[in-house]
Amino acid sequence: MDFKDWRKNPEQKDTEQEVTKVNKFRGRLYRDYIEEQIREAQERGEFDNLQGSGKPLRLDDNPYLGDNAMAYGLLKNNNYVPMEIELANEIRAESGRAEVKLDRLRRQGHTLRTRRMPASANEKRVYNASIEKAAAEYERTLRELNRKILTLNLTAPAAMHQPLFEVEKLVHRFRESCPLLT
Repeated sequence: MDFKDWRKNPEQKDTEQEVTKVNKFRGRLYRDYIEEQIREAQERGEFDNLQGSGKPLRLDDNPYLGDNAMAYGLLKNNNYVPMEIELANEIRAESGRAEVKLDRLRRQGHTLRTRRMPASANEKRVYNASIEKAAAEYERTLRELNRKILTLNLTAPAAMHQPLFEVEKLVHRFRESCPLLT
């Protein structure tokens, strides 16, 4: 048998229950309240049969493009890349190719210096000539890359700007890492 207090008005009970519901979340962050609701919905299985569940998100649709959406879509579908991005990619690729060439010469010099049989005069001459040629080509490549970086920095937004290569310092560092054979 339940005890009921007949002295209270039935309307008061509802307001007391509302007060306890409101106080339940007092002192908690709004984010915690939302996360709790999401967790409860997951437990109930409300997210199990959503449309597109388990499929990758389509991030191609940008609601902020407005009238330009079709134009940007055509450019993307035809593999058009803005000139600034193409130039930045070209700078990165050329710099990488130059470093690969220098690494190959460094390994070749290390091999010639560390093998049991000393390098012959012809091998030394060929290696020294290739070092001189590579140093001149590296300097020429760095100066060309600096020209492209200046063009990029003039045309691209500030977030895409790249620092210039310090040509003399980099060439000097290459020469120190690959000394000539004597």
